[in-house]
Amino acid sequence: MSGLDLLEPHRRSLFIGGTWREAAAGGRFPVLDPADGSTLTDVADGRAEDARAALDAAAGAQESWAATPPRERGEVLRRAFEAIMDRADDFAELMSLEMGKTVAEAKGEVAYGAEFFRWFSEEAVRIHGRWMHNPAGGTRLLTIRKPVGPCLFITPWNFPLAMGTRKIGPAVAAGCTMVVKPAELTPLTMLALAGALQDAGLPDGVLNIVTTTTSPAISETLMADARLRKVSFTGSTTVGKVLVRQSADQLQRMSMELGGNAPFIVFEDADVDAAVEGAMIAKMRNMGEACTAANRFLVHESVAVEFAEKLGERMGALRVGRGQEAGVDVGPLIDDKAVESIRSMVNDAVVAGARVVVGGQAPEGPGHFFQPTVLLDVQSDAEIVAQEIFGPVAPIATFATEEEAIERANSTEYGLASYVYTRDLNRTIRVSEALQFGMVGINTGLISNAAAPFGGMKHSGFGREGSFEGIEEYLETTYVALPVS
Repeated sequence: MSGLDLLEPHRRSLFIGGTWREAAAGGRFPVLDPADGSTLTDVADGRAEDARAALDAAAGAQESWAATPPRERGEVLRRAFEAIMDRADDFAELMSLEMGKTVAEAKGEVAYGAEFFRWFSEEAVRIHGRWMHNPAGGTRLLTIRKPVGPCLFITPWNFPLAMGTRKIGPAVAAGCTMVVKPAELTPLTMLALAGALQDAGLPDGVLNIVTTTTSPAISETLMADARLRKVSFTGSTTVGKVLVRQSADQLQRMSMELGGNAPFIVFEDADVDAAVEGAMIAKMRNMGEACTAANRFLVHESVAVEFAEKLGERMGALRVGRGQEAGVDVGPLIDDKAVESIRSMVNDAVVAGARVVVGGQAPEGPGHFFQPTVLLDVQSDAEIVAQEIFGPVAPIATFATEEEAIERANSTEYGLASYVYTRDLNRTIRVSEALQFGMVGINTGLISNAAAPFGGMKHSGFGREGSFEGIEEYLETTYVALPVS
């Protein structure tokens, strides 16, 4: 079994109530290979009536799933974790085909994504309430934790497996049922994941998948329904704001993991070689198509040229090509729109005075490729500094003082990830406390971990995924007063 073979023909459909079925209207849509634009396969194109059927199934299964012993819920996740890892090569190839990342990169996502199932399989049995005496006497105070209820998960195209497991894992552990709408561009991995969970013994109706080309209609239909109690979305800030507004009528619980504009700060006392190594990880994970990707490199003026030259040498040595080919380091971007956006930002930065250290061009087609690029002397008001790049481009600007670095790092509406390189412990503490970001990596370019709380502040959203905090997003608290005579 490999790649597309994970998806038997009947599993390229909607998954509702434990059954693989065609869309009610009979439509299907193609899934394209971003390396050359060819069609990989097609999947069912769900509509509002299919979304309602999915929520019917989730709502119907909610009571029995919530009553299922936590150990049993955890064991389902553990079996699914093992199934994914047993077929890691197949999942990696499938992700590489539909999203473009290299197979090696995809294998890393399989390990990272599957870990959320293992982590939350262990958290399922650690849901607990509280018993205490009323300080004034006379009563006892009891708190009970309950699943929030049916959920809607909307996942992005850039991490087709991990963005699903990060939401599904805690929901399953907490006793919630769900409807998942994967990204139109990369639905195949989510369908394969549903198959793994079904094979692991997840009861019918707990997980439901609706693939579609009409995402707004699906979310509007489901969020208008009083039975839906929770929404978790990973994607753009623009869409996230729309969903938050839509949630108001039913007062649904919301988790928003939105855009980022991560600063990567290199102080004068940093180990420059280590900073370059960290920059390669923070910038080039997923070809830069990650909300946690280093977006702005703020480098002290005394080491900026050295850092830029060494980073340029590393970036220039990367091989661009189809993600399934041996020796390829950088796969295609997701579509032509992504290529054109990056090309425009790079050109604008160069016109404004930035110097191209390496790269700067989009190779001739077919496919959606862009050269790994390093820019030096980027102006602080350049569009490439203000906007999320979502590609293999590292714009470098300089600073003179710690205060300036902090001010410029915080001068964004986003607050997801940030990175700092310094060998000064006191500075580490000062800067970490001053940065307005949900996550700070100190002398490391890799911060994502299933055991760590993932999330941001400001326009990067709210709520946390992973860690002990992750399951809290799926639990309600009931307080019971017990009089004692």
